[in-house]
Amino acid sequence: MPAAVRALRGATTVEADTPADIEARTIELLEEMFGRNDVDHDDLISIIFTVTTDLTSAFPATAARVIGLGDVPLLCATEIPVPGGKPLCIRVLAHLTTMRQRDQLRHVYLHGAAGLRDDLPG
Repeated sequence: MPAAVRALRGATTVEADTPADIEARTIELLEEMFGRNDVDHDDLISIIFTVTTDLTSAFPATAARVIGLGDVPLLCATEIPVPGGKPLCIRVLAHLTTMRQRDQLRHVYLHGAAGLRDDLPG
């Protein structure tokens, strides 16, 4: 089976809107997403990060650069502020090439985001 382009999802929350918290939790999330799915650096096509409107102190993409992803196209955006949405949340959508089937990908939801998508394989 040839490699396919797939999308891998993840989310986490921070305790406070600080650059240190955003960096630590973004790195933790990315490392867990890539580790659970055997993603190598060269498999990555691009990564989109979104944050809730209460996170303004740092870009999650900055944390990705800290772990060597500076040559991967990265984009940050703000989530739609839906009433009742999860606060202090960072979401990730990573595009990659993989030999895994879509149903074999293990999406990652950590900390306060753990229950956001219980319909997806974890």
